[in-house]
Formats: sequence, structure tokens, C-alpha cells
Amino acid sequence: MGGERTLSGDYPVTAIFTRARSEEQVDDVITQISATLREEHNLDVDDENDFQIFSQTEFLDSMRTILGLLTVFLGAVAGISLLVGGIGIMNIMLVSVTERTREIGLRKAVGARGNDILLQFVVEALVLSVTGGLIGLTIGALIAFIVTLTGVLTATVAVSHAAIAVGFALVVGLFFGIWPARQASRLDPIVALRSE
Repeated sequence: MGGERTLSGDYPVTAIFTRARSEEQVDDVITQISATLREEHNLDVDDENDFQIFSQTEFLDSMRTILGLLTVFLGAVAGISLLVGGIGIMNIMLVSVTERTREIGLRKAVGARGNDILLQFVVEALVLSVTGGLIGLTIGALIAFIVTLTGVLTATVAVSHAAIAVGFALVVGLFFGIWPARQASRLDPIVALRSE
């Protein structure tokens, strides 16, 4: 009911809420309500409705569309974060290779092969990226816990999503750590031992 009276002194009807007995009957109920209102409002077949009918399924479809857009947006943000994190890992590994050039030369001089050096630096890159991934996962789980405590929304961290996050961290570490590791494995031991 509205707040203002009509000229006849009655309150105008601004909204009617109805409920179907089951989800399967919703479309039939909407059709019946529409036919009844058109008849009550004396609308001809060619006339447009002078009322609107909304169902919860329409609201749910709108929410799904909004959530889909948010998912795409968050995915783009996550992709940028992975790229930035990967570049950070690559820079750290390149600095590590430069700082440990003499160590690499010494290891090669005493019999380490290029694959041994490569494996060492790839493992370091993976440990670095997984550590960062686990820290991010922990922060995300804490945020979900805090949001749940507010009572506004129930947020959970699925084990499958956590595994995917750690998997992405591994892939980023491997992808961005392989080039510095190859640089280290290709160092000439004599040149490496002479470096300051």
C-alpha cells in the first residue's frame, strides 16, 4: 500500500507479493497474475502492461550476471598479481645468480653438472613462489574468516581452490625461475671463479 490517498480517499495498491506452491508453477502463476491484472485494468490485446511483474528467478539471474562480471574482474586482478609476482621472483633469482657466481663456479669445478645447478635454482624459485602462495592463501583465509564473523556473508575457502592457488604459485615459480636457473647452469666455471 502507498502512503498517499487517491481522490476517492482510498490508498492505491503499489505492490502485491505472491508466492507459488512450487518452483515449477512460477511461470504459470506469473501468466495468471498478468492476465488478471490486464483484465482489472481494462487493457486491450494491443495495449502494453501498465504494471510490472518481477520474480525471484529474474533477481537471481541479475545477481549471477553481476557475480560473473565480478569473477572476471577478480580474475584479471589475480592475473596481474601473478605476473607482477612472477617478475619479482625472476628478479630475485637473477640477483641470487649474480651474487652466487663464485659458488656456482666452485660447484662446477668440483664436478657439479649444469643440470645440478639448474635443479638447485629451479627448486629455490619453487620454494620462493610456494612460500608466497601460502602466505597469500593464509591472508585470504583470514579475510574469509573475518567476513564470516561479521555475519553479513558466509565466506569459505574450499580445499580445491586452495590447491589450485598453490598450483598456480608453483607454475609461476617454475615459469619465471627457469630462465635465471638456465643462466646459472650455463656459467663457465673458470669465469665464475674469477668473478668478484
